[in-house]
Amino acid sequence: MRKCFASFLLLAVSLCVALPARADAYHAKPKLVVVLVIDQFRGDYLDRYRDDFKTKNGFNLFLKQGAYFTDCYYDYANTITAPGHATIGTGAYTNGHGIVQNEWWDLKRSTTHPVSSVEDERYAVVGDPASKETGASPRNEQASTLGDEVVLATQGRGKLFGVSLKDRAAILTSGHASKGAFWVDHASGKFVTSTYWSKQLPAWAQAFNDSGRRDQAVREAGAKPGHFYEEVGAHPASVSYLLDFAKSLIAGEQLGRHDVTDVLTISISSTDILGHRVGPDAPEQRAMIDAIDVDLDGFFTWLDKNVDGGMGNVWVALTGDHGVAPVSAVAEKLGIPAAMFDAKKLAAEVNDRLNQRFSPGKGSKYLLGLTMPYVQLDPRTFEQAKVTEAEAEQAVAEILPAALEATLPPEEKGISQVRLPSRPLIRRVYTRVQMEAGQIPATEEGRLILHSYSTNLGWFVMASPGMYEMSQRTGTSHYSPYSYDRHVPLAFYGSAFVPGTYHDRVAPVDIAATFASLLRINQPSASVGQVLTMAMRPEMSESVARKAVD
Repeated sequence: MRKCFASFLLLAVSLCVALPARADAYHAKPKLVVVLVIDQFRGDYLDRYRDDFKTKNGFNLFLKQGAYFTDCYYDYANTITAPGHATIGTGAYTNGHGIVQNEWWDLKRSTTHPVSSVEDERYAVVGDPASKETGASPRNEQASTLGDEVVLATQGRGKLFGVSLKDRAAILTSGHASKGAFWVDHASGKFVTSTYWSKQLPAWAQAFNDSGRRDQAVREAGAKPGHFYEEVGAHPASVSYLLDFAKSLIAGEQLGRHDVTDVLTISISSTDILGHRVGPDAPEQRAMIDAIDVDLDGFFTWLDKNVDGGMGNVWVALTGDHGVAPVSAVAEKLGIPAAMFDAKKLAAEVNDRLNQRFSPGKGSKYLLGLTMPYVQLDPRTFEQAKVTEAEAEQAVAEILPAALEATLPPEEKGISQVRLPSRPLIRRVYTRVQMEAGQIPATEEGRLILHSYSTNLGWFVMASPGMYEMSQRTGTSHYSPYSYDRHVPLAFYGSAFVPGTYHDRVAPVDIAATFASLLRINQPSASVGQVLTMAMRPEMSESVARKAVD
């Protein structure tokens, strides 16, 4: 009888430990939520390089102590940095948040250059008087973020910040109501913000810029002054530089020490800056990932000592903003039909054919830009030729496949004794008019295309290339509807989650939905994510927990 009672008591106590008390943002349970994004971090990396990770609180914080999802895929086709970060923050796709590319032509704002996803000429850059960059804001993000909803729920008491080397990554993940978004000036490497948030840097941020930490990063990377983003950004030194700034922010703003939940978004850009040059299979990229593991271990170990209650009062989500294709030459050597084409030549060929069709002999400019997967049309030129939007987009859709073929070397004739090089192709083209009306084939790709729709581009078509195709001559990229560009890791750490490996098919939009549910706040305004209950601990109220122990 005594053994049974003892066993029952032991079970009750273990349940109290296993089942967390009720969480919510209103009582700082947890104290801090961190959304950690690693740019161009494909979903297979954590397992591919798992044997390299020797630290306790680096990637093993998620692999061994967290809830790790192996099969997380974006459910849209424009797999690019700006839409990826907006998707993570808002829990919506492009058709919900409006961010379609890193930059695009907006003729209402500029007829001389494309505007970036966060560019805002109404504001000025703060933090580097010598900066030549334009001010920024989340003006184009047409949905609220998880952090925005925490601020709303706590009536402004919860603090929200975003940091990254990239402005779009810092801004779009954190949102509209942040106390500050910080990124680096491309030339100097100083952390800057915009007058959208404040007239001057906070004292702690200015102190960081004045500390000599930037000079240390430049030396570690062996970089030339004035080329911080391109040279230091592609070196592991940029990762520790970013995380040291995040530490200064946490200490300066006392994040994790308030009576409501605070939110911090961090995006590590270094894997993307380097990855475009060397590809996912290069030893340099592996070394970068290994360095991130060590730096994350230092960061989370520091966080444990600088948040009330330590890491037991912190929740973290880890994901990527998109995947990446292998370098075409590497893939082709392994037998994959990979190919490259010249986007500039393709744009010129399409424009020539449009002139032949609508304005023979005039040499009119019908395209604003061709940045895969989108081709933006200039409505002014088509309207002068008395061509409607539907007619213009349909004409480009018809022309694109043959125009691409015309830019390629002639195909070899006869029977070959060796494997021939792959030839790029355009598989399908979708017009904006079709997307707006929902007149897209009811296929898997069709759903991805509809999720990639935005009103921001004006007249456009969206092209679906062949698999493993690149619209550039060197390195690699990402922009396709294929799984290698959509696959990213997803993992959670914190008292609310059951550690383990999960093979459920999930998506990055689920981060905002899951955190919002646990924090007892509204999901972001356009959220479409699912609450990942399979990885959530069942809750026990504090009163029940006390009774079980008593």
